[in-house]
Amino acid sequence: MKLSTRDANTYFKRPDTSAAGCLIFGDDAMRVALKRQDLVAALLGKDAEEEMRLTRMSGAELRSDNAGLLDAVKAVGFFPGPRAVLVEGATDGLSKVFAAAFADWTQGDAQIIATAGRLTAKSALRKVFEGNKLAYAAAIYDDPPGRAEIEDMLKAAKVSPPDRDAIADLEGLARSIGPGDFRQMIEKLGLYKIGDPTPVSPADIEAVAPLTRGAELDDILHATAEAETGAIGPILMRLSQQGVAPVTLCISALRHFRALHFAAAHPNGPAAGLQAMRPPVFGPRRDRMARQAGRWGRDALETALSMLVETDLTLRSASTAPQMAVMERTLIRLAMLPGRGKR
Repeated sequence: MKLSTRDANTYFKRPDTSAAGCLIFGDDAMRVALKRQDLVAALLGKDAEEEMRLTRMSGAELRSDNAGLLDAVKAVGFFPGPRAVLVEGATDGLSKVFAAAFADWTQGDAQIIATAGRLTAKSALRKVFEGNKLAYAAAIYDDPPGRAEIEDMLKAAKVSPPDRDAIADLEGLARSIGPGDFRQMIEKLGLYKIGDPTPVSPADIEAVAPLTRGAELDDILHATAEAETGAIGPILMRLSQQGVAPVTLCISALRHFRALHFAAAHPNGPAAGLQAMRPPVFGPRRDRMARQAGRWGRDALETALSMLVETDLTLRSASTAPQMAVMERTLIRLAMLPGRGKR
């Protein structure tokens, strides 16, 4: 039987324990692996491998030993409980092997779980599973997890429900990073919120989200955008002692001011612009940058970007001027740039 995307997500959480098997296939191997992991855990429980109730096979192994699948399906386990045979990397060339195993399958045998890459509608392997009333086939597409799926992940990680802003941040992050990274981030969030019954906030997400930059680097960018000229020198000194190169600092400043320009130009306002970025900006940092973008205005930010591009070219040229001094001068000029708040 063929499962729709919605039915498949439900099935992976509450599988049919009387089924003969399930085929999971799709372009993204990580997404397929995560769904297979969910199905195996829901079907067999967490101790299946230790209790030898899960037999793993590869498509290559099965090609050299066609009888291996049926032998594994019929094998009697030492421990009680449901059993499954997992075949990873299945292909159309193995369709007859799966068909033969299903023909001899009876209730009480191990379920057959197979994973595969892209399979067309004419795939022989798909037809074996879709044409069997006791088997299922689910295509996994590259769509990011939706709100319901994210909420299920949070529940599995024993995380309290997020507030409205936090769920919007999670949806944006799910569209920006890979499924494996997103799953790891949810697990990290679960550890971060242990013993904390309060709703997940944007600040919590910012604390565990990947690609978070160093605090010192953010400090110098915020000081520049907020006209704190007196803070620029001391922070630059610390960054220099940490080995941060002037070119790296200039690239980070360009990225920051481009984000501010994008936010300032967004028709729905700076906060909406930062939320629409990929990856989106989260939590208190988003609120702070939205205030910066509102104070500067689009025209002043375009001037700032021109200054930073000119500085980047100077740093990469044959100029003999001390590079950190060049960068410091640019940041101070930016912090003192007139005309902020004008469109």
